[in-house]
Amino acid sequence: MLPGVRPLNGALSRQGQPVYSPGEEIFNRGVSGQGRQVAGMEEGDRQHPAPTAPPGRPHGEKLQLLLRRSQEAKHSAYCPYSRFPVGAALLTAGGEIFSGCNVENACYSLGVCAERTAILKAISEGHTSFRAMAIASDMGDNFIVPCGACRQMMREFGTDWDIYLTKADGTYIVKRLEELLPLSFGPEDLKKV
Repeated sequence: MLPGVRPLNGALSRQGQPVYSPGEEIFNRGVSGQGRQVAGMEEGDRQHPAPTAPPGRPHGEKLQLLLRRSQEAKHSAYCPYSRFPVGAALLTAGGEIFSGCNVENACYSLGVCAERTAILKAISEGHTSFRAMAIASDMGDNFIVPCGACRQMMREFGTDWDIYLTKADGTYIVKRLEELLPLSFGPEDLKKV
């Protein structure tokens, strides 16, 4: 185990090693503000649970609902070729949640990821401002991460929102979209021409 890292229940690999890089926020089973730690702390550093989530970040029942909806969406995945179900739940700025799952096609390039499905559903209902997305899969000891195409689709709607990357056991980490797609290209760049 790394010095200074205080792992949580369920936040270890099967070999008992932390799986987090320095600075990542680690949450245990979706309880915002409880069980939170930052990996890579120096020996002797103290940590205190955050009393509330940062401004704009979902917390409490809304966060639990977002995480649960991503898990539920995974069960609707149509993935007969990869057998890799993924679910996503998208929280709009207005507080509504839209879920999506991956949908594969025999013509592989026509498949669509769960993250893009959730975004397209929200857009079709008139929403274009988002606060957070939770993504779920059955990857076991690994956190699910969005593919490059999904990151770019998310980027179309800004960089200032949270992405909850989960494991099968419900443990998750939070990343800002700008961390997942640094030096990105977006709609404002087209205005620079």
